[in-house]
Amino acid sequence: MPFQRFSEITPEILQLSERCLKNGKIDPGLYAKYDVKRGLRDLNGKGVLAGLTEIANVQAYDVVDGESVPCEGKLFYRGFNIADLVKGFLKDKRFGFEEATYLLLFGELPDERELKDFQALLANYRTLPTAFVRDIIMKAPSPDMMNTLARSVLTLYSYDENANDISIPNVLRQCLQLIALFPLISVYGYQAYRHYHDGQSLFIHMPQPDLSTAENILYCLRADSKYTELEAKILDLALVLHAEHGGGNNSTFTTHVVTSSGTDTYSAIAAALGSLKGPKHGGANIKVVKMFDDMKEHISDYGDEDAVKDYLKKLLHKEAFDNAGLIYGMGHAVYSLSDPRANIFKAFVESLSREKGREDEFRLYSMVERLAPQVIAEERKIYKGVSANVDFYSGFVYSMLDLPTELFTPIFAIARISGWSAHRIEELANAGKIIRPAYKCIQEVREYTPLSER
Repeated sequence: MPFQRFSEITPEILQLSERCLKNGKIDPGLYAKYDVKRGLRDLNGKGVLAGLTEIANVQAYDVVDGESVPCEGKLFYRGFNIADLVKGFLKDKRFGFEEATYLLLFGELPDERELKDFQALLANYRTLPTAFVRDIIMKAPSPDMMNTLARSVLTLYSYDENANDISIPNVLRQCLQLIALFPLISVYGYQAYRHYHDGQSLFIHMPQPDLSTAENILYCLRADSKYTELEAKILDLALVLHAEHGGGNNSTFTTHVVTSSGTDTYSAIAAALGSLKGPKHGGANIKVVKMFDDMKEHISDYGDEDAVKDYLKKLLHKEAFDNAGLIYGMGHAVYSLSDPRANIFKAFVESLSREKGREDEFRLYSMVERLAPQVIAEERKIYKGVSANVDFYSGFVYSMLDLPTELFTPIFAIARISGWSAHRIEELANAGKIIRPAYKCIQEVREYTPLSER
């Protein structure tokens, strides 16, 4: 065979791929005949219950007289309502991601001393091995930061003298190091890519031990390391809201399954990263931003409801944007009436839009959030409520924070590594031997106590 370029799709490959498609199809009726679940859902979209977790719980229904009745969405971290957690750290005017991480990992809220010690522990771990940035991150930089993250995580295995030890103390140490290092790997990977591929100036800022995770992301990303208090507060809020979402989401499911094989922490987290990278999971907010960019090109007056409604109908009819027939950011696999994360986000999005002079865009987002459920109900038969999900606003927030789109999904990973770590430890602590496709939360709802009263 003559020499071919590494990435080239040859005529032979095209021909063989047709054979794959021809002989690889399964009759859809067989899934119903044998009651086989596809992915994490049954044919009606309901989650498949095959495991237990106490890490987090998602509530979209109340049971009234034995019937499931849709309710406003709720999200619980270790039994604590996420809305109460957010109110707590905002009231105290402090950052919340580190506290949320502590809660997810250890199942208890820290007191003031415990929280300070935990923040110091993460700061101590926020250092990459000697020459790692030069030898690993800066060599063959990837245009996709999720690949950079995964490659770096797998490479860290080689620097760990106890990489294969899956005892809880060692796994906790590894997880805490990854939680601390994810922001650096993501930002440095982006800086290397924009330097070598786009010809931009290269700068590597060292993280500051007295700054929070959110502050360090902005500090290391920006050339002048400057950011406003509101910017850091909203990025911290984004990290808290994305840190965990129960055992049934794709990447967390992956963490449990791979962990159950007895493999090392680096392999398990790299697998979770591969799952999160998919546009149907972690990459959804990028689609929302691009959809709105296309919308703004076709609508001159952001206040024209008729024009917006007409565009939304074109989306559903596969006549606009990517012709996929979807209004991105609307609807959720579990939530029906509302996504609590989107509700919490919205008030802060409005404040940030004023600071950034982008109020018109915020009004457009708000209009689409209001009109989209109406349009979907008119155009399609739906079986449950449709509301804005967290991706609807998160991409807009990241764009206002001047975060490049290349970092949108890594920001998700920077947050979700806390949840993955908690689930990995939970799986190991219970010595699970069954590969489990989804999870049922069994925890009780708990009352939140402000930090000052603990």
